[in-house]
Amino acid sequence: MSSRRSLLGWMLVAPATIGVACFLILPVLLALGVSFFDWDLLGTRDFVGLENYRSLLADGALLNSLLVTAVFTLLSVPLSLALGLILATQLVRALPGSAVVRVIVVIPWVCAPLALGVVWTWIFQPSTGALNTLLGIRVEWLTDPTLALPAVAFVAIWQNVGYISLFFQAGLGRIPDSIYEAARLDGAGPFQTLRHMTIPLLRPTTFFLAITQVVASFQVFDMVYALTGGGPRHRTEVIASLIYHEAFQNSHLGRASAVAVILFLLLVVITVVQQRWFSSRITYDMS
Repeated sequence: MSSRRSLLGWMLVAPATIGVACFLILPVLLALGVSFFDWDLLGTRDFVGLENYRSLLADGALLNSLLVTAVFTLLSVPLSLALGLILATQLVRALPGSAVVRVIVVIPWVCAPLALGVVWTWIFQPSTGALNTLLGIRVEWLTDPTLALPAVAFVAIWQNVGYISLFFQAGLGRIPDSIYEAARLDGAGPFQTLRHMTIPLLRPTTFFLAITQVVASFQVFDMVYALTGGGPRHRTEVIASLIYHEAFQNSHLGRASAVAVILFLLLVVITVVQQRWFSSRITYDMS
């Protein structure tokens, strides 16, 4: 009987296991293997060992892309989480029209990032763009090395804040009203309630969103490609842009695979650190 149940269990998880193996594990192993070769996509593959990694570490392009991606993450993720929480606290009150607002704020997230990048390229256009026309001044939002990355981060925040607010609304809905009633009886104000009760009880939701948003920000490509293409002066060349340039513009598939492996290992480390930091600070019991 137990063997039949075990067989049934393996049969049920087989589709998901096959999907993970084919679309997650196998590509990582292939990238790791290709990273040891010098290959231009068309010619022969020459085994070079760790030379691709050595050249990347000696080249300033990898360090620049890591720094750009880290700054982009620090600019976009904390603000997205904070604004998403503020928006969720208002939408969860079920005020008139809140259902329509929920739909409106989620629309940017369901749109294709490449299409959003094209739209925002027009908005940021220095001569006839909507933003400069509204401000009445000419600002080079996407060609100024100082403003380009903050502009890209702003678009990322605008795209993700509605998606984040939906998760926070779900988390707020799980908090019993009796907790807030007890806080009001004790004389706690709105800010004290938010700081000492709402935010701690939302840590499981915050943990999930922090990990997924950080991983997504380290993998961002479509929107950056449409907005700046990695320029100006490589100031918006995130890691995914470097992988694209090495593989399809420079025809260095080995170096591109090495960057992908480095990105994978970096995301593993970041995820483990986040998990360890949140694990001792999460409260799941809200009864």
